[in-house]
Amino acid sequence: MIPILMYHQIGEPSPRGSPYRGLTVHPAAFRRQMTWLRRLGYRGLSMRELLPYVRGERHGKVIGITFDDGYRNVLENALPILQAVDFTATNYFVVRQLGGGNVWDYAEGVPHADLMAESELRAWAQAGQEVGSHTLNHPVLPALSPELAANEIRHSRDALQQILGAPVESFCYPYGKESLALRDQVRAAGYSNATTTSGGLARPGDDLMGLPRIAVVRTTNILRFLQKCLTSLEDRRRIQRESVASHD
Repeated sequence: MIPILMYHQIGEPSPRGSPYRGLTVHPAAFRRQMTWLRRLGYRGLSMRELLPYVRGERHGKVIGITFDDGYRNVLENALPILQAVDFTATNYFVVRQLGGGNVWDYAEGVPHADLMAESELRAWAQAGQEVGSHTLNHPVLPALSPELAANEIRHSRDALQQILGAPVESFCYPYGKESLALRDQVRAAGYSNATTTSGGLARPGDDLMGLPRIAVVRTTNILRFLQKCLTSLEDRRRIQRESVASHD
């Protein structure tokens, strides 16, 4: 069983009352989370590097780390932390909003947040992190015709590969909305894996085009975070002991 963590923004939260405010994790909290994983002997890996473990070909204390949408504050705030603990992660980019913002959220009153530009996407990749696709426009894929959905899936990969000059193999369904037919389209487009927003741990035998993730939000305290992540009974008992000790 392997946890795959799902983050969005790493930065200062938007004003109180803003929709989806909880999807922004403070950098100090993110640093604490990554530091604890490293301390407990876990390795944070991008989806590309995690796949052999998910398939059961390799074994070890590993955790997948993913970020949705390609926010600039992930480059600014999360990348230095990942580098400090020698972790890698996958960021899923919305191709037609590179250098733009989270336009798909505006109608719900979510404040604007900057997304990485092409040069910053390249900087993310050059730092050893993985670039994945989150489609061209961040649509609800099941609401599109099969032809339009295939265009979003395939052409976003083509565009990212042209920007990077390297293969792109990881995909993420916008809003987590997917279907068996869409999984087949993702597979046919040449991706090796895709993630959803369904909660749970990845297990050998899972469909690699529909891997579950664990959402990490602003209010996830460190104890709850570790309880979600740790797959070793020994590690769980250690955390329980240290938690009790800290409250004595």
